[in-house]
Amino acid sequence: MFVDSVELKLSSGKGGQGCSSFRREKFVAKGGPDGGDGGRGGDVWFVVDKNTDTLSHFKGKTHLKAKNGRPGMPRKCAGKTGESLYVKVPPGTQVIDRETGELLLDLTEDGQKVKFLKGGKGGLGNVHFKSSTNQRPTYAQPGEPGEEKEVRLELKLIADVGLVGFPNVGKSTLISTVSNAHPEVANYEFTTLTPKLGVVAIDEYRSFVMADIPGIIEGASDGRGLGIEFLKHIERTKTLLYMIDVANYREVTEQFEALQAELERYSKELASRPYAIALTRIDAIDAEQVNEKMWELLKAIGLAPNDVLKKYGVDENYISYGSEEKSNPHFVMPISAVAKINIRPLIFALADVMEKRQ
Repeated sequence: MFVDSVELKLSSGKGGQGCSSFRREKFVAKGGPDGGDGGRGGDVWFVVDKNTDTLSHFKGKTHLKAKNGRPGMPRKCAGKTGESLYVKVPPGTQVIDRETGELLLDLTEDGQKVKFLKGGKGGLGNVHFKSSTNQRPTYAQPGEPGEEKEVRLELKLIADVGLVGFPNVGKSTLISTVSNAHPEVANYEFTTLTPKLGVVAIDEYRSFVMADIPGIIEGASDGRGLGIEFLKHIERTKTLLYMIDVANYREVTEQFEALQAELERYSKELASRPYAIALTRIDAIDAEQVNEKMWELLKAIGLAPNDVLKKYGVDENYISYGSEEKSNPHFVMPISAVAKINIRPLIFALADVMEKRQ
């Protein structure tokens, strides 16, 4: 089960009570105070673990606590420190204060370890309070209380390329074709109900991560459909790939403009991210119709076809557009994940986009 948001109360451990005791041994007259200190309470740590990719292990939990420190003991023996609580989260997790909405932590690096709450200090035993005027102190300090914080954990997946498109345009088919991801693929809308990540191999030594989110529909920025709920998962992506269905009843230009409008209403920063365009399902119509639709889209965004993408091995039956500069869109390419048309060229072109944007 994919869970990307949970609310928790976190508590560090309370410090242990100091001990009040006196040395009592045979042949040792008036041994004096020997109460040990209480142990420190356990801390609360956040640990980033790339082997977790969801917050589902927190589902049903409302309060996580570190252990309290143990009380001090006679013979100046200190109490045991309370066991710390290590909260494991996937990369991309944000820790947000539930009351104020303030971002407290943004955990992105695998292996990152951050102390979040400090355990309470242990109380001093009565051995610390002896003096020339008080040789028999009976007082020992109580341990200090631990810290508490109510937080919301929000997961934003980290990927290099984010797929953006209407439902049933072939996003899941593409990611299952080019990567190790295995999302559900079916001939109806909203087959993707949760975000999916896939690792795309460029060659033996290079790869990148692709993210697929549920399809976006018009009005998504107002809460319609599923896509808006998961748009946060492509906020961290370096590049967006708009997927436009050439076999759809809607014109390709209309689809592209609608998607851009929804992204801009959600986040202007996300809408300004570097992007490329893939015209999908070109196997459903003939090459001449595909080229007509390609011309229509390029003309609408003020571009003209060129041969820049030929170096990647793009099918010569189709026109395409590519840019050698850091301009948007970086390329417009017709593809078919089912018929494997222009899939390898798409991978190489995306790899170049990311290298140029670094």
